[in-house]
Amino acid sequence: MVHSISCSCGKLQGQIKNVHNINRCVCYCTDCQAFARYLNKSKEVLDEQGGTSIVQTIPENVVFSQGIENLSCIRLTDRGLLRWYAACCNTPIGNTPADAKFSFVGLVHSCFGTDRNLLDETFGAIKMYVHTADALGASKPKPRGTFLGTLRVLGMILKARFTGAYKNTPFFVSESTSTPIATPKVLSENELVEAMKVK
Repeated sequence: MVHSISCSCGKLQGQIKNVHNINRCVCYCTDCQAFARYLNKSKEVLDEQGGTSIVQTIPENVVFSQGIENLSCIRLTDRGLLRWYAACCNTPIGNTPADAKFSFVGLVHSCFGTDRNLLDETFGAIKMYVHTADALGASKPKPRGTFLGTLRVLGMILKARFTGAYKNTPFFVSESTSTPIATPKVLSENELVEAMKVK
């Protein structure tokens, strides 16, 4: 079973394969919030408390069939995650470590369409709520599923390393050099401050 991936304007298209080899989470961290704000996609991406719904898997499960030239990335800082988006319409796609040997991608729900019920049907229920202390509002959601979710993700990464699946990634030119297919833009100090502002 597969699930389509698309930016909002349709220029970037792809699929996620092996939908059972995933972990679903909602992340409330300030960095995920800043990513959405930088792209002016807060309304489309963040829930009412600043959470981002994410499908976590390995890059081998992601295939782009058209428009990959529109795939761009930023880093909030020079040591931050690579945060990928479709430059044609600023649709957030996901985030990866800067080292391709760490076979992981967190795909933002916005690249799967607007039907949240379909996400539940395809990928199952959300199992993990993380960085809840950064959630907006006085009443914070409770962290949940962190231990088991982390084990699932680590299991994916270690298995990909052992089997060599980490070498199959659409986000890097070569896993040996960890060169991204798009040169990351590191946000300036002013850009980062602006992206961190709750609006």
